[in-house]
Amino acid sequence: MKYVIDDVLVRHDPEGTPVPVVYDSPHSGSAYPLGFTPRCPLMLLRQSEDAHVDELFARAPALGATLLQALFPRSYIDVNRAEDDIDPACLADPWPGPLNPSEKSRHGMGLVRTVSRPGEALYAAKLTVKEVQTRIERYWRPYHAQLKASLDGLHARFGQVWHLNCHSMPTLGTGDAGADFVLGDRDGACCDPSFSRFVAATLRGMGYRVRHNDPYKGVELVRRYGVPTRGRHSLQLEIDRRLYMDEETLERHDGYWRLSRDLEDLMRAIHAFALARVGDRRLAAE
Repeated sequence: MKYVIDDVLVRHDPEGTPVPVVYDSPHSGSAYPLGFTPRCPLMLLRQSEDAHVDELFARAPALGATLLQALFPRSYIDVNRAEDDIDPACLADPWPGPLNPSEKSRHGMGLVRTVSRPGEALYAAKLTVKEVQTRIERYWRPYHAQLKASLDGLHARFGQVWHLNCHSMPTLGTGDAGADFVLGDRDGACCDPSFSRFVAATLRGMGYRVRHNDPYKGVELVRRYGVPTRGRHSLQLEIDRRLYMDEETLERHDGYWRLSRDLEDLMRAIHAFALARVGDRRLAAE
């Protein structure tokens, strides 16, 4: 069973007995809205997508978890940024309220991107307040509403919930300088350290190189929903794109299938971890 908002999102509900785990893929969308007319070639823009990440976690609902995926591209609006993370310098008219621009937005990578890559403007003119407000209403708020509702429902049912915020990353390097996965929990602020350690150990047991909070600590989606003292655990998961696709063409290569199998095993392990910790609440839910 799934819930769809056309061109915005798909929420895949658990099949069979649910587990208290939610996966979300906020940056894998490739449905570019009509009227979105950036100055750069589409292929350059597409390289900012977390291509295929939603597909890599597609087995989650069959394993009892919820999967939420964005259909729109992050270059249009980024749900992994705060709603007020807007640089007023990118707007054609004054914003009707306070803004809180981060360093990301000051470099054109905030809620609404303004560069296709460093030093290259994405648009020919500044965006109007109405344009940005429409993107927030149409895309940002529905995505957050669905994620919050999924997490709240499972938390009410099980007493705890685990959230995996799923991304891909450019290759960091080779040997000891590189990593196949980076786990981000904002230095333990958004997830119990035992969960981060468990995921890292599971991946290392499969032969992968794992780094923790370096260079990615997690941004808005784990900051907003991870409150470990309340039984809400959010962990950002970054996957090296080179493991499964060509970073220039976005075409999957043979490594995709091995990674897909390993991620299914990881999901099974995460679900067992979560169910072991909800104990009697699991039995009551069933």
